[in-house]
Amino acid sequence: MGRQEIRKNQAGEATVKHSSGELLTQAVSSYIETHFKEKFSLKKMAGELFVNGCYLLRVFKQHTGTTPLAYHNHIRCERAGELLLHSDRRVSDIGEAVGFASSAHFTHVFKKEWGFTPTEFRAARQAG
Repeated sequence: MGRQEIRKNQAGEATVKHSSGELLTQAVSSYIETHFKEKFSLKKMAGELFVNGCYLLRVFKQHTGTTPLAYHNHIRCERAGELLLHSDRRVSDIGEAVGFASSAHFTHVFKKEWGFTPTEFRAARQAG
């Protein structure tokens, strides 16, 4: 991952100093996990984190191997999967609950992430 520096504090205990890239990556991850229901906006996120959007994108991809948008969709699909397994809500309602504007887009992104449509995912998990 990124560069870490191990130092000893005044008491002689080891402490880890994270690189600025790792800290930014953690901030982006936290931001996405908090705002996953909102429409993705790199510009808005970068503004709220006080960094340039291109820099944010480059650093996040360098530290995670994925883009912020892909991570955003991953978090949405994880939350949708939990709802599919633990509620009887309609698939379209679940897609809306995790921030997708249309059920067609939700189904497309979910299938790309899990390899199943939301309906297939629910049926497979409930049968097994």
